[in-house]
Amino acid sequence: MSALGELRTMAKGRGSGRRDVRSKNPDNKAGFAFLAPWLVGLVVFTIGPMLASLYLSFTDYNLLQPPRWTGLDNVSEMLGDERLWNSLRVTLTYVVVSVPLQLIFALGIAMLLDRGMRGLSFYRSVFYLPSLLGGSVAIAILWRQVFGADGLVNGFLSWFGIEGPGWISHPDFALGTIIVLHIWTFGSPMVIFLAGLRQIPEMYHEAAQMDGAGKIRRFFSVTFPLLTPIIFFNLVLQIIFAFQSFTQAYIVSGGTGGPSDSTMFFTLYLYREAFTELDMGYASAMAWFLLIIIAGFTAFNFWLSRFWVFYDD
Repeated sequence: MSALGELRTMAKGRGSGRRDVRSKNPDNKAGFAFLAPWLVGLVVFTIGPMLASLYLSFTDYNLLQPPRWTGLDNVSEMLGDERLWNSLRVTLTYVVVSVPLQLIFALGIAMLLDRGMRGLSFYRSVFYLPSLLGGSVAIAILWRQVFGADGLVNGFLSWFGIEGPGWISHPDFALGTIIVLHIWTFGSPMVIFLAGLRQIPEMYHEAAQMDGAGKIRRFFSVTFPLLTPIIFFNLVLQIIFAFQSFTQAYIVSGGTGGPSDSTMFFTLYLYREAFTELDMGYASAMAWFLLIIIAGFTAFNFWLSRFWVFYDD
């Protein structure tokens, strides 16, 4: 037998040996066994409901009778639904105003904590606590007490002889109170900002300081460019969360979206159509419309990031 033939025979033997080892190796089965609960949950609680919702978005379904296929009737109804477009306007106002203010506030607090103050772990936990509770019913109820006609804010203003309005019952101020609530839950982006600030090498600040750069100059020339990936990450996440806000508007407005629909978020209107009007088909179409809007904003931010986000390369 030639040397080339012997090499081929040896290679085949080694390959078959590997296949035998792999067939007898139980690691793959164990891995799938550990993944099975997650896979079942993904199919049953995520993919399945999404596909069902996609089907229902083309039907007339009231939860009491079988779905009736109507094609694009729900889409046509959405185009002429003035209340839907008003809820979208309210939601966009909430997102455009609250998200930047929250990120600015979170970055400012993170920069204060980055100075290495004593008791950093305690302050970090205290500032993060509102993010854990901000979406809860209890905090939303507390917010009604703070901004109510006889709440803490008006009580404080009364010390100066100022009679404050009913903040949550006035159409000009109701949305503002929910925006303040969103800004108050700055803990999550603050912790991420703090981690990003800790990753910036100190030698960059020292070199800029030796060149005569002041604090403001060092922030815009060193800190901000190196922090842009973290800012972008927080921006995308907070936009998605803001579009999905529901509990705050539901509790503060008493589930009505009032006064004058000034706090009628898109998610709140979707909820009312689904569980108050029992128009599940229309609500499913609204849910997919919201998904398209969020995807559009996310794609736009990824495209825009090419002009202001700076990575290592």
